[in-house]
Amino acid sequence: MFMKFLGGAAMALVLTGTAVAQDLPVLKASVLKFGTVNWELTTITENGFDTANGFDLDVNGVASGSAGEIAFQGGETDVIVSDWLWVARQRAAGRDYVFIPYSKAVGGVMVPEGSEAQTLADLAGGKIGIAGGPLDKSWLILQAYAQRELGFDLAGETEQVYGAPPLIYKTATGGDFAGAINYWHFMAKMEADGMRKIIDIADAAEAMGLDPETPLLGYVVKGEMLEQNPDLVNGLAAASRDAKDLLAGDDAAWEALRPKMNADTDAQFEALVAGFRAGIPAEGPVDEDAANTMLSLMAELGGEELVGEATSLPEGTFLQPGS
Repeated sequence: MFMKFLGGAAMALVLTGTAVAQDLPVLKASVLKFGTVNWELTTITENGFDTANGFDLDVNGVASGSAGEIAFQGGETDVIVSDWLWVARQRAAGRDYVFIPYSKAVGGVMVPEGSEAQTLADLAGGKIGIAGGPLDKSWLILQAYAQRELGFDLAGETEQVYGAPPLIYKTATGGDFAGAINYWHFMAKMEADGMRKIIDIADAAEAMGLDPETPLLGYVVKGEMLEQNPDLVNGLAAASRDAKDLLAGDDAAWEALRPKMNADTDAQFEALVAGFRAGIPAEGPVDEDAANTMLSLMAELGGEELVGEATSLPEGTFLQPGS
């Protein structure tokens, strides 16, 4: 899901100032206990990608992602994981936050095994389970896509049921929804459990003129931290890329992560690996024109309640190579 998907990966990193071997700074990570970002962070620490890039990563689990945002905004932490639209909104409000790409993973619309639905219009009269609220970015994109491409009022012709990702997953696999939208890793498990995807969010976004290669989720730092300690910020970005490069091609690295992945079957495990790999963003600078197009559409669909004063991409939103 747009920016939700990545369902539940928010985290906070605290620069503790503690010294370790070679006097490396320590980054303390406060991560949603079952978030998929744990897979990358574990890969970083177990393979020494943090120390190789000039810092020591210390990861701790938290019960909710919102706690990280609050702590970050209050100056109690140095880095969190969020979507770049949130960063753009904060920059438009005068807060100097910077986004380091982490994932472009999105989901799609799933229907039960045996459903005859082929398009969104075939869901008319049914219930749609949505992991999030009315301003969920994937849900907004799908409504706009259905109206433009199919002439179909998706919200008006269906009943929406909003809920937490695990609840939507359980209810959807039980066959109680005509269709369901969930975070990408829950959707991978739904597909492994026999549900069928009728449209990818990425395909709907592309039909709306958006670039599916735009990374959605990432690490967020303050501009002050980047200015005062660019080696530390760039070291975090490099360690993230090292972990992605390993996970992209090494199956053994995934076997080491399997206990953290909550996969009940081999099919679920394989679907989660494939989904993560598909979400790895390309190395290199973010296409800011494409991001601006996405932000403009989100402003049109969700208004100020979603993007605040950010009707166009604020300068400096993304950490670009060489910055």
